[in-house]
Amino acid sequence: MKLANGDVINVITRDKEYDGGFIQSQKKDIITVKLNSGYNIGINKKEIKKIKLISKNKTEKKVFSFNFNKKLKKISILHTGGTVASVVDYKTGAVAPRFKPEEILNMFPELNEIASINSRLIGNIWSQDIRFVHFNILAREIKKEIEDGAKGVIITHGTDFLHYTSAALSFALENLPVPVLLVGSQRSSDRGSSDAGMNLINAVYFAVNSEMCDVGICMHNSMNDDYCAILSGLKTRKMHASRRDAFKAINSKPWALVDYRKGEIKYVDKNFNKKHNGKLELRLFNDKLKIGLLKSTINMDAKQFLFFKNYDGLVIEASGIGNLPTSVLDRYTKEHKKIFNALKTLTKKTVVVLAAQTIFGRLNMNVYSNQREMQEIRVLGHLNDMTPETTFVKLAWLLSNYKKETKDLLFENLRGEINERLMSDEFLDKNF
Repeated sequence: MKLANGDVINVITRDKEYDGGFIQSQKKDIITVKLNSGYNIGINKKEIKKIKLISKNKTEKKVFSFNFNKKLKKISILHTGGTVASVVDYKTGAVAPRFKPEEILNMFPELNEIASINSRLIGNIWSQDIRFVHFNILAREIKKEIEDGAKGVIITHGTDFLHYTSAALSFALENLPVPVLLVGSQRSSDRGSSDAGMNLINAVYFAVNSEMCDVGICMHNSMNDDYCAILSGLKTRKMHASRRDAFKAINSKPWALVDYRKGEIKYVDKNFNKKHNGKLELRLFNDKLKIGLLKSTINMDAKQFLFFKNYDGLVIEASGIGNLPTSVLDRYTKEHKKIFNALKTLTKKTVVVLAAQTIFGRLNMNVYSNQREMQEIRVLGHLNDMTPETTFVKLAWLLSNYKKETKDLLFENLRGEINERLMSDEFLDKNF
């Protein structure tokens, strides 16, 4: 019997009987059924005595066309994956992507009153599978949209590594003339608690009504469906695995809070780039570079550091204000001398940079003698207040575009990634 997604079937096993919708399974020996309760169950074919077709799936997907208002600002939505622009077929349980402008407006009709939407797929990739080359592809597509008249660009993106891409675009897009906002969704579209629509609509509303010409992130500001936060693409990090307000400003404040339903934008900190006369240029990434990220911990050995001896750059998440295990204090810590020598070997060919494992705060490598010794062997990081992720991206970008000047430019504020000073209210989210 040939079954299609959504066909209603009756399955009789040795022990039980199930009614539900058929879902195609990637495993040939498993039959997957969506039960009436909404849960999916996988049944081994060896356990099945009989399958009966009750009815064929006759679900028709209807897409209604909208009249695009050319008087509204043109906003382009570029999709890279994730759950923001997906709908669920409740018969099959499958998440189906929707990318065409008509489909997006059917999902989120509020957009039709805010902007003239152009929407297309750039790629469908999990954010953890992103490589440097994907930053370049996205930067080129953004430039193409702007040259075609887009007054703002929204990027739908998986959340796990969204802050890497926002940092990369902040560096790659030089003299940006319009807002570019990355949007994700922590909850899939089949759940009542989904944040997809609110994040996307608020991003479009802000892009239409703001003077910002920078790369930012638009996500829930709290667990409630009240405001979305507009966050710096360089000073933001995902701080929770599943909360809708997982993205938080690091060593900074949100740029703004947005509620499209009230027609309200509350500016918190206008420390973003505004309109200018410069021409948009791309400073792309060398996708052949090898950049490492190592977390400092206890009981380390020199081999962990020497693993990166053939890398172009290495970011190390140091403890406290910039500490690594390089001091020999007793007969049990002799390995730490080897670690120091490993760092000395590394810095002869590899750019080694420290970032704060604490995430918040700034490194100060002039406090302890072992920190000063690390500076003497060209371990960098003094006064760094960038997140490890932004440090990683900036190091890769500098080695791609300004290789000879990399060490000099690492801690020069080029795009708003370095703070002149840290304020007391920039530690953890105050929900503003």
